[in-house]
Amino acid sequence: MRYYPSHLTRFHGLPVHHFDGGEDQERPGRDLPAPASVAWRLAADWEVPFEKRWGAFLDEVCTEEVAALVIGAWWQEWDEDGIDSCLDLLTAEAHRFPRLRAVFLADVESEETEISWIKQGDVSRVPRAWPGLYELGLRGADDLVIEPLRHESLRRLRIECGGLPPEPVRALAACDLPALHHLELWLGTSWYGGDCAPEDVRALLAALGRCPGLRHLGLCNSDIQDEIAAAVAAAPVVAGLDSLDLSMGTLGDEGAAALLSGQPLTHLRAFDLGHHYMSEPMTRRVRGTLGPHIADLGLTPAPRSTHRPEARYVAVGE
Repeated sequence: MRYYPSHLTRFHGLPVHHFDGGEDQERPGRDLPAPASVAWRLAADWEVPFEKRWGAFLDEVCTEEVAALVIGAWWQEWDEDGIDSCLDLLTAEAHRFPRLRAVFLADVESEETEISWIKQGDVSRVPRAWPGLYELGLRGADDLVIEPLRHESLRRLRIECGGLPPEPVRALAACDLPALHHLELWLGTSWYGGDCAPEDVRALLAALGRCPGLRHLGLCNSDIQDEIAAAVAAAPVVAGLDSLDLSMGTLGDEGAAALLSGQPLTHLRAFDLGHHYMSEPMTRRVRGTLGPHIADLGLTPAPRSTHRPEARYVAVGE
Protein backbone atom coordinates (compact mmCIF):
# COMPACT_ATOMS: atom_id res chain seq x y z
CA MET A 1 0.00 0.00 0.00
CA ARG A 2 1.29 3.45 -0.95
CA TYR A 3 1.02 6.02 1.81
CA TYR A 4 3.11 8.92 0.51
CA PRO A 5 0.70 11.56 -0.79
CA SER A 6 0.35 12.46 -4.46
CA HIS A 7 -1.33 15.34 -6.24
CA LEU A 8 -4.99 15.66 -5.37
CA THR A 9 -7.44 14.62 -8.06
CA ARG A 10 -10.52 15.62 -6.04
CA PHE A 11 -10.98 18.10 -3.23
CA HIS A 12 -14.08 19.24 -1.40
CA GLY A 13 -16.13 16.89 -3.56
CA LEU A 14 -14.90 18.54 -6.77
CA PRO A 15 -12.46 17.46 -9.49
CA VAL A 16 -9.16 19.32 -9.33
CA HIS A 17 -8.40 21.49 -12.36
CA HIS A 18 -4.86 22.79 -12.87
CA PHE A 19 -4.91 26.43 -13.91
CA ASP A 20 -1.99 27.06 -16.27
CA GLY A 21 -2.58 30.70 -17.11
CA GLY A 22 0.07 33.38 -16.86
CA GLU A 23 2.26 32.17 -19.71
CA ASP A 24 3.53 34.84 -22.06
CA GLN A 25 1.81 33.23 -25.05
CA GLU A 26 -1.63 32.09 -23.97
CA ARG A 27 -3.47 29.55 -26.08
CA PRO A 28 -6.17 31.41 -28.04
CA GLY A 29 -9.77 30.50 -27.38
CA ARG A 30 -9.08 28.08 -24.56
CA ASP A 31 -12.09 26.99 -22.54
CA LEU A 32 -12.10 27.15 -18.77
CA PRO A 33 -14.50 25.19 -16.57
CA ALA A 34 -17.28 26.94 -14.70
CA PRO A 35 -15.73 28.58 -11.63
CA ALA A 36 -17.80 26.63 -9.08
CA SER A 37 -17.50 23.26 -10.85
CA VAL A 38 -13.88 22.46 -9.95
CA ALA A 39 -11.27 22.89 -7.25
CA TRP A 40 -8.77 25.25 -8.83
CA ARG A 41 -5.12 24.21 -8.47
CA LEU A 42 -2.46 26.88 -8.82
CA ALA A 43 1.29 26.27 -8.76
CA ALA A 44 4.46 27.87 -9.99
CA ASP A 45 6.58 26.16 -12.64
CA TRP A 46 9.92 26.80 -14.30
CA GLU A 47 8.47 29.51 -16.54
CA VAL A 48 5.73 31.12 -14.43
CA PRO A 49 6.26 32.29 -10.84
CA PHE A 50 3.36 31.90 -8.44
CA GLU A 51 2.63 35.63 -8.23
CA LYS A 52 2.18 35.84 -12.00
CA ARG A 53 -0.02 32.73 -12.09
CA TRP A 54 -2.15 34.10 -9.27
CA GLY A 55 -2.58 37.40 -11.10
CA ALA A 56 -3.68 35.62 -14.25
CA PHE A 57 -6.17 33.58 -12.25
CA LEU A 58 -7.69 36.73 -10.78
CA ASP A 59 -7.98 38.18 -14.28
CA GLU A 60 -9.39 35.14 -16.08
CA VAL A 61 -11.68 33.44 -13.57
CA CYS A 62 -14.77 34.82 -11.86
CA THR A 63 -13.42 34.39 -8.34
CA GLU A 64 -16.74 35.38 -6.77
CA GLU A 65 -18.00 31.90 -7.68
CA VAL A 66 -14.92 29.84 -6.75
CA ALA A 67 -15.59 27.28 -4.00
CA ALA A 68 -12.23 25.54 -3.59
CA LEU A 69 -8.54 26.35 -4.04
CA VAL A 70 -5.62 23.93 -4.12
CA ILE A 71 -2.20 25.52 -3.81
CA GLY A 72 0.72 23.55 -5.22
CA ALA A 73 4.38 24.55 -5.23
CA TRP A 74 4.77 28.28 -4.73
CA TRP A 75 8.49 28.12 -5.60
CA GLN A 76 10.22 27.65 -8.93
CA GLU A 77 13.49 25.99 -7.94
CA TRP A 78 13.84 25.75 -4.17
CA ASP A 79 11.78 27.17 -1.33
CA GLU A 80 13.80 28.88 1.39
CA ASP A 81 11.17 31.23 2.81
CA GLY A 82 8.03 29.16 3.31
CA ILE A 83 4.42 29.76 2.38
CA ASP A 84 3.88 33.15 4.03
CA SER A 85 4.43 35.20 0.87
CA CYS A 86 1.90 32.98 -0.89
CA LEU A 87 -0.57 33.47 1.97
CA ASP A 88 -0.03 37.23 1.63
CA LEU A 89 -1.32 37.04 -1.94
CA LEU A 90 -4.28 34.84 -1.05
CA THR A 91 -5.53 36.66 2.01
CA ALA A 92 -5.10 40.10 0.42
CA GLU A 93 -7.79 39.10 -2.09
CA ALA A 94 -10.12 37.35 0.35
CA HIS A 95 -12.89 39.83 -0.45
CA ARG A 96 -12.89 38.54 -4.04
CA PHE A 97 -13.74 34.98 -2.92
CA PRO A 98 -17.02 35.33 -0.98
CA ARG A 99 -18.05 31.71 -1.73
CA LEU A 100 -14.72 30.04 -0.99
CA ARG A 101 -15.32 27.03 1.25
CA ALA A 102 -12.16 24.92 0.99
CA VAL A 103 -8.40 25.49 0.78
CA PHE A 104 -5.55 22.99 0.51
CA LEU A 105 -1.99 24.23 1.01
CA ALA A 106 1.09 22.51 -0.46
CA ASP A 107 -0.31 19.93 -2.85
CA VAL A 108 3.16 18.69 -3.81
CA GLU A 109 4.73 15.29 -4.39
CA SER A 110 8.11 13.95 -3.34
CA GLU A 111 9.46 14.63 -6.85
CA GLU A 112 8.96 18.33 -6.11
CA THR A 113 10.12 18.25 -2.48
CA GLU A 114 10.02 15.76 0.37
CA ILE A 115 7.08 16.16 2.72
CA SER A 116 9.40 16.91 5.66
CA TRP A 117 11.02 19.74 3.70
CA ILE A 118 7.82 21.67 2.99
CA LYS A 119 8.00 25.00 4.81
CA GLN A 120 4.63 26.09 6.07
CA GLY A 121 3.84 29.25 8.02
CA ASP A 122 0.99 30.80 9.97
CA VAL A 123 -1.90 28.93 8.37
CA SER A 124 -4.34 30.43 10.87
CA ARG A 125 -4.48 33.36 8.48
CA VAL A 126 -6.63 31.31 6.10
CA PRO A 127 -9.60 30.58 8.40
CA ARG A 128 -9.32 34.11 9.79
CA ALA A 129 -9.59 35.54 6.26
CA TRP A 130 -12.57 33.32 5.37
CA PRO A 131 -15.06 33.01 8.24
CA GLY A 132 -17.23 30.78 6.03
CA LEU A 133 -14.48 28.24 5.33
CA TYR A 134 -15.62 24.60 5.68
CA GLU A 135 -12.42 22.70 4.90
CA LEU A 136 -8.69 23.26 5.37
CA GLY A 137 -6.00 20.78 4.37
CA LEU A 138 -2.26 21.11 4.31
CA ARG A 139 0.86 19.09 3.67
CA GLY A 140 4.12 19.57 5.57
CA ALA A 141 4.73 20.95 9.04
CA ASP A 142 8.17 22.60 9.05
CA ASP A 143 7.70 26.10 10.54
CA LEU A 144 3.97 25.43 10.87
CA VAL A 145 2.14 27.92 13.08
CA ILE A 146 -1.43 27.54 14.28
CA GLU A 147 -2.82 30.24 16.51
CA PRO A 148 -5.70 29.46 18.87
CA LEU A 149 -8.90 30.80 17.36
CA ARG A 150 -12.65 30.40 17.26
CA HIS A 151 -14.12 29.52 13.89
CA GLU A 152 -17.84 28.91 13.52
CA SER A 153 -17.79 27.12 10.16
CA LEU A 154 -14.72 24.87 9.86
CA ARG A 155 -15.86 21.26 9.48
CA ARG A 156 -12.82 19.42 8.12
CA LEU A 157 -9.14 19.81 9.04
CA ARG A 158 -6.38 17.56 7.70
CA ILE A 159 -2.63 17.88 8.29
CA GLU A 160 -0.33 15.50 6.41
CA CYS A 161 3.30 15.47 7.50
CA GLY A 162 6.23 13.34 8.56
CA GLY A 163 6.52 15.10 11.91
CA LEU A 164 4.02 17.41 13.61
CA PRO A 165 5.59 19.52 16.38
CA PRO A 166 3.76 19.75 19.70
CA GLU A 167 3.03 23.49 19.42
CA PRO A 168 0.40 23.17 16.64
CA VAL A 169 -1.23 20.27 18.48
CA ARG A 170 -1.44 22.32 21.66
CA ALA A 171 -2.82 25.25 19.67
CA LEU A 172 -5.52 23.03 18.18
CA ALA A 173 -6.47 21.96 21.69
CA ALA A 174 -6.93 25.64 22.51
CA CYS A 175 -9.10 26.35 19.44
CA ASP A 176 -12.88 26.58 19.57
CA LEU A 177 -14.26 24.78 16.50
CA PRO A 178 -17.91 24.01 17.24
CA ALA A 179 -18.70 22.79 13.70
CA LEU A 180 -15.74 20.41 13.39
CA HIS A 181 -16.85 17.10 11.87
CA HIS A 182 -13.62 15.54 10.56
CA LEU A 183 -10.11 15.86 12.01
CA GLU A 184 -7.05 14.02 10.71
CA LEU A 185 -3.52 14.60 11.96
CA TRP A 186 -0.38 12.80 10.85
CA LEU A 187 1.77 13.11 13.98
CA GLY A 188 4.90 11.61 12.46
CA THR A 189 8.24 10.76 13.99
CA SER A 190 10.69 12.61 16.20
CA TRP A 191 13.28 12.18 13.44
CA TYR A 192 11.36 14.84 11.49
CA GLY A 193 10.04 17.06 14.25
CA GLY A 194 7.13 14.95 15.48
CA ASP A 195 7.84 15.45 19.17
CA CYS A 196 4.30 15.26 20.53
CA ALA A 197 4.11 13.56 23.90
CA PRO A 198 1.21 11.40 25.12
CA GLU A 199 0.03 14.25 27.34
CA ASP A 200 -0.34 16.48 24.26
CA VAL A 201 -2.57 13.85 22.66
CA ARG A 202 -4.63 13.43 25.84
CA ALA A 203 -5.14 17.21 26.06
CA LEU A 204 -6.28 17.33 22.44
CA LEU A 205 -8.70 14.45 22.98
CA ALA A 206 -10.16 16.22 26.00
CA ALA A 207 -10.54 19.46 24.04
CA LEU A 208 -12.33 17.66 21.21
CA GLY A 209 -15.15 17.07 23.67
CA ARG A 210 -16.12 20.65 22.82
CA CYS A 211 -16.86 19.55 19.23
CA PRO A 212 -20.26 17.84 19.49
CA GLY A 213 -20.44 17.16 15.75
CA LEU A 214 -17.10 15.36 15.45
CA ARG A 215 -17.65 12.08 13.62
CA HIS A 216 -14.21 11.17 12.24
CA LEU A 217 -10.91 11.29 14.10
CA GLY A 218 -7.55 10.33 12.67
CA LEU A 219 -4.41 10.32 14.82
CA CYS A 220 -2.09 8.63 12.38
CA ASN A 221 1.47 7.97 11.30
CA SER A 222 2.99 8.22 14.78
CA ASP A 223 5.96 6.58 16.43
CA ILE A 224 4.04 6.75 19.72
CA GLN A 225 1.01 4.96 18.28
CA ASP A 226 0.75 2.59 21.26
CA GLU A 227 0.47 5.53 23.65
CA ILE A 228 -2.04 7.21 21.34
CA ALA A 229 -4.12 4.03 21.30
CA ALA A 230 -4.15 3.96 25.10
CA ALA A 231 -5.26 7.59 25.22
CA VAL A 232 -8.00 6.98 22.65
CA ALA A 233 -9.23 3.95 24.58
CA ALA A 234 -10.10 6.20 27.51
CA ALA A 235 -11.25 9.35 25.67
CA PRO A 236 -14.98 10.19 25.97
CA VAL A 237 -14.99 11.82 22.52
CA VAL A 238 -14.67 8.38 20.89
CA ALA A 239 -18.24 7.45 21.86
CA GLY A 240 -19.61 9.96 19.36
CA LEU A 241 -17.44 8.93 16.42
CA ASP A 242 -18.51 7.03 13.32
CA SER A 243 -14.95 6.33 12.17
CA LEU A 244 -11.52 6.20 13.79
CA ASP A 245 -8.12 6.08 12.10
CA LEU A 246 -4.99 5.00 13.98
CA SER A 247 -3.19 3.75 10.90
CA MET A 248 0.28 4.37 9.41
CA GLY A 249 2.11 4.29 12.75
CA THR A 250 3.95 1.83 14.97
CA LEU A 251 0.97 0.23 16.68
CA GLY A 252 1.88 -3.04 18.39
CA ASP A 253 0.39 -5.50 20.84
CA GLU A 254 0.53 -3.04 23.74
CA GLY A 255 -1.61 -0.46 21.98
CA ALA A 256 -4.00 -3.06 20.62
CA ALA A 257 -4.50 -4.55 24.09
CA ALA A 258 -5.29 -1.08 25.44
CA LEU A 259 -7.93 -0.62 22.75
CA LEU A 260 -9.56 -3.96 23.49
CA SER A 261 -9.61 -3.40 27.23
CA GLY A 262 -10.85 0.20 27.03
CA GLN A 263 -14.24 1.64 26.17
CA PRO A 264 -16.48 -0.14 23.64
CA LEU A 265 -15.56 0.43 19.99
CA THR A 266 -18.19 -1.71 18.33
CA HIS A 267 -20.33 1.31 17.44
CA LEU A 268 -17.75 2.41 14.86
CA ARG A 269 -18.60 2.06 11.20
CA ALA A 270 -14.92 2.16 10.20
CA PHE A 271 -11.72 1.60 12.17
CA ASP A 272 -8.35 1.70 10.40
CA LEU A 273 -5.36 0.09 12.10
CA GLY A 274 -3.44 -0.47 8.86
CA HIS A 275 0.36 -0.43 8.79
CA HIS A 276 0.52 -2.05 12.22
CA TYR A 277 3.15 -4.14 14.00
CA MET A 278 0.83 -6.40 15.95
CA SER A 279 1.69 -10.06 16.32
CA GLU A 280 -0.42 -12.60 14.48
CA PRO A 281 -2.17 -13.77 17.67
CA MET A 282 -3.10 -10.19 18.59
CA THR A 283 -4.25 -9.47 15.05
CA ARG A 284 -6.55 -12.49 15.23
CA ARG A 285 -7.84 -11.31 18.59
CA VAL A 286 -8.61 -7.83 17.26
CA ARG A 287 -10.31 -9.25 14.18
CA GLY A 288 -12.33 -11.70 16.25
CA THR A 289 -13.44 -9.06 18.75
CA LEU A 290 -14.18 -6.14 16.46
CA GLY A 291 -14.63 -7.70 13.03
CA PRO A 292 -18.19 -8.93 13.59
CA HIS A 293 -19.33 -5.42 14.55
CA ILE A 294 -17.27 -3.00 12.41
CA ALA A 295 -18.01 -3.16 8.70
CA ASP A 296 -14.73 -1.57 7.61
CA LEU A 297 -11.88 -2.81 9.83
CA GLY A 298 -8.40 -2.11 8.42
CA LEU A 299 -5.74 -4.56 9.58
CA THR A 300 -3.12 -4.50 6.83
CA PRO A 301 0.27 -5.09 8.50
CA ALA A 302 3.31 -2.90 7.96
CA PRO A 303 6.11 -4.29 5.79
CA ARG A 304 8.90 -5.78 7.93
CA SER A 305 12.58 -5.14 7.40
CA THR A 306 14.43 -8.33 6.53
CA HIS A 307 17.53 -6.99 8.28
CA ARG A 308 15.77 -5.67 11.39
CA PRO A 309 12.41 -7.45 11.69
CA GLU A 310 11.91 -6.01 15.18
CA ALA A 311 12.21 -2.39 13.97
CA ARG A 312 9.11 -0.21 13.62
CA TYR A 313 8.70 2.76 11.30
CA VAL A 314 5.95 5.22 10.49
CA ALA A 315 4.53 5.00 6.98
CA VAL A 316 5.50 8.58 6.05
CA GLY A 317 8.63 10.20 7.47
CA GLU A 318 10.95 12.14 5.21
